[in-house]
Amino acid sequence: MSDIRYQALNGAAIREHLQVLAALRLTVFREWPYLYDGTLDYERQYLETYARCNESIAVLAWEGSHCVGATTALPMPSAEAAMRKPFEQAALDVSGTLYFGESVVLGKHRGRGIGVTFFEQREAHARALGLKRCAFCAVDRPANHPLMPAAYMPNDTFWTRRGYARQPALQCTFEWQDRGEPAPTPHKLTYWSRDL
Repeated sequence: MSDIRYQALNGAAIREHLQVLAALRLTVFREWPYLYDGTLDYERQYLETYARCNESIAVLAWEGSHCVGATTALPMPSAEAAMRKPFEQAALDVSGTLYFGESVVLGKHRGRGIGVTFFEQREAHARALGLKRCAFCAVDRPANHPLMPAAYMPNDTFWTRRGYARQPALQCTFEWQDRGEPAPTPHKLTYWSRDL
């Protein structure tokens, strides 16, 4: 793992790497379970949310000159309204929560501790901001979905080991176009959270 270099960026400094972040998201999210068929233009527009927020963080994992993974986070009040909504409806403290965006690692680089480092760096960022909770959402797919790989291992065990618990009462819905589908469809995502 010593050949992996981590670069942490905040706010406007993220903008320099929007293309890299967007390309990684498109590559990794095309895979199961997201099956996301997106565009670079939309990805850059979405990631601008992080570049506009001074208290955001992006951590990039580099192997030489090649970015092999990336993750983002920002205080929940700066996240999209649809991401805040489940917390607001449950009367939970949005202002004390760091929202974790994507954590994407290219396939052949998984299992090298990059995901663990991403969690550690985002949690450290939350503590530095004086926030008390970290949260992220993950897509729900049926166990009998025809595109689920036979050898697929969900991240639930990894997240649980990190101290996160699934929150079935906190769900949001986002539309995107699945690979091979003619049009966007709604997808339900459920939150996981951890108190620091």
